[in-house]
Amino acid sequence: MNPSALSDYEIDKIQDEFGRLKGKCYLDHAGATLYSEQQIESVYQNLRKNLYTSPHTSKATEDLIDQVRFRVLKHFNTDNSKYDVLFTSGATASLKTVAECFDFGKTGVFSYVQENHTSALGMRESVESEATYVLSRKQLLENAEVAKVCKPEQPVASASNNLITFPAQCNFSGFKYPLGLIDNIQQSGLKTMGTVLKHNNLSLSDGKQNRWFICLDAAAFAATNFLDLSRYEADFVCISFYKIFGYPTGLGALLVSKRGQNVLKKRYYGGGTVKIAMSKLDFHVKRDCFHERFEDGTLPFLSIVALLAGFATIDRLIGPDHSMERISLYVFQLAKYGYNELRKLAYANGKPLVKIYSHTEYDSVQEQGAVITFNLLHDDGSYIGYAEVACMASIHNIVLRTGCFCNPGACQVLLKLKDSELQKHFQAGHICGDYNDLVDGLPTGAVRISFGYMSRKEDVDTLTHMLKDCYLQGREGRCEILERSTIPENLLHIRDRLKISNQKIRLRQICIYPIKSCGALKVNDRWELTMKGFKYDRCWMIVNANGVAVTQKTSTKLCLIRPEINLQRQVMILYFPGADSIEIPLQSSENKIVSSSLCQSKVCGDFVEGTDGGVKVAYWLSDCLGMDGLRLIQQYDGTQRLTRNGEVRDITLSNEAQFLLINYTSVEWLASKVEEWFDVDGNDIDGIVDRFRGNLIIETSEPLEENDFQNFKIGPTQFRISGQCTRCQMICIDPRSGEKTAEPLRTIARLFEGKIRFGIYLSLADFDFSRPNFVSCSDEVVVE
Repeated sequence: MNPSALSDYEIDKIQDEFGRLKGKCYLDHAGATLYSEQQIESVYQNLRKNLYTSPHTSKATEDLIDQVRFRVLKHFNTDNSKYDVLFTSGATASLKTVAECFDFGKTGVFSYVQENHTSALGMRESVESEATYVLSRKQLLENAEVAKVCKPEQPVASASNNLITFPAQCNFSGFKYPLGLIDNIQQSGLKTMGTVLKHNNLSLSDGKQNRWFICLDAAAFAATNFLDLSRYEADFVCISFYKIFGYPTGLGALLVSKRGQNVLKKRYYGGGTVKIAMSKLDFHVKRDCFHERFEDGTLPFLSIVALLAGFATIDRLIGPDHSMERISLYVFQLAKYGYNELRKLAYANGKPLVKIYSHTEYDSVQEQGAVITFNLLHDDGSYIGYAEVACMASIHNIVLRTGCFCNPGACQVLLKLKDSELQKHFQAGHICGDYNDLVDGLPTGAVRISFGYMSRKEDVDTLTHMLKDCYLQGREGRCEILERSTIPENLLHIRDRLKISNQKIRLRQICIYPIKSCGALKVNDRWELTMKGFKYDRCWMIVNANGVAVTQKTSTKLCLIRPEINLQRQVMILYFPGADSIEIPLQSSENKIVSSSLCQSKVCGDFVEGTDGGVKVAYWLSDCLGMDGLRLIQQYDGTQRLTRNGEVRDITLSNEAQFLLINYTSVEWLASKVEEWFDVDGNDIDGIVDRFRGNLIIETSEPLEENDFQNFKIGPTQFRISGQCTRCQMICIDPRSGEKTAEPLRTIARLFEGKIRFGIYLSLADFDFSRPNFVSCSDEVVVE
């Protein structure tokens, strides 16, 4: 008979033992599930009535610990003829034990799947393998597919051993790996080894012929699922008991198969692990019993005894038959309900509030666990930081988890972050476990909710009601809630951030154009100011063989050159479709100083001195743009622009002023007035904004408000209004393709009676050299 989910009667009965949840919504069972009150009462009564002494002192305590070992093995449908139980401080310590003790032999390799817990990643620092490989989830799953059509090969006799570590369930997404992988890999090895991280002159064929052993991180899976070790005989199984029972904490186990016991070679020995150890001679003999050789010192025997109450609680509340299968089905149904309810949440404009990170559609309990990981979005599709969600949840007595949940690989894969973006997040100050949730507008982590057997459908409803009330009703309501609520000190910045985002005028984005007429570097946090404008803005230009500046008027392909600045390495990386990237230093070298004309129009016919970027980047530019004789010139430090009349201009290579301000709201208005975009998507407002090449992208409540600005201030920085920007045909070039259109220049001329002005010029009103100067998107914007 197939196991059924929990009945309403059973759910109500369970709630009677979790009275402390009244008025609270607990949604972090993947982090730690909850203990029942009767479970703790049972532990207390046991300790109150019995005298338990050290197992090194009392044979009775030692025997009771062995009884607990048998109960642990029974829970996983196996016995001591196939497995031994090593008690550890948790799954992390279990993984560490395998890493430190596994005998790889001469040619053994270590492999792990990318979407692994940090504790599994840490194994690569301790293993003594000849090579280390990392596999993607897809690469690992190929081994499950190939076994369905290929008869497993006979294992090759070898003196060396390979080890692969992967989770039974991903703690980030809840994806369940097919446990049939265990036997497939043990019998046939890996179809694909993955990407090599370390290689000590070992041939790939040597490593493939070794025996394969499986280290299964079952901490997340075992919490709400039945792990049948009689069917899936992993060599090493790592678990944490608080994830199953809620109590005790600080106690886990490493289950080691008879096969696995042959390849764990322990070096250190502690109290209770040896038959004899001599202090004046380098001599010792370890104990014969496997677990006795590995469990150093005195075990946490009182915590081990408390496990019996945990098992009894599951049997009492769920029933002894198919208990974990029933829990698995029940919590999956809750997760599926939550998945569907979160997907329904949307703004009035139809845009979704929730973006869910998952490898499944929550349609199979065999593939998906009781975890939902997501981020929230504004009505324009931009991200809401997870720290704000954590803050609002806390105020509403909702417990959930935010960040990357100690799974950086899954976080990177599902958030689609590049290695360079992760490094940029770190350089911006983000570290694991902090509340630095957005860097350049991109999330550094996510929000996770997860369920246990004591969870209820009402928990999902409580969360969705909070999200509706706080996020679908506008920012004002959230500001009011935060103002009247007590929040932790490390989340106080959320209150300030919301105040700023609730302003009628906000700085939406900063754009830097390092190379004149080329693509933008978009900044969503902060950027440094210099006396000439934004640091590195329009500090380079491309000139032809005659020294004349090349602009989009003569080569529309310039907009396809995309810059990226790495401040830590002090380099600028240039990208172009279909070409390899190239790096150039940010600081001028002692190359030849040249004089070049900025451009040949009457508007900006100034002259500037600069340094030549060298032959390598020159060839790269010529190849990308299809023009011979190009050079990259960087404005020489300390020089100023010189007009034809001999006047000095304290700006970089920009045409008119230090800054150009563009109003996003005005661009939306303008786009709605264009009668025919032809091949251009008139709804792609971000793409249209890019055409105007502004440095400061603001957003106001009404269009064209910027034309009436008299004074403009961002944070502590005061700007001077220098007039409106007269537009040219460059705004008709689509920066994403380089194609020319008639719009929006034609519509600007029509709407403003022949005056083709859009955007305003700014310059610094003052500049304080005594301190670093930055403009931040979170700064308050003040206008008059």
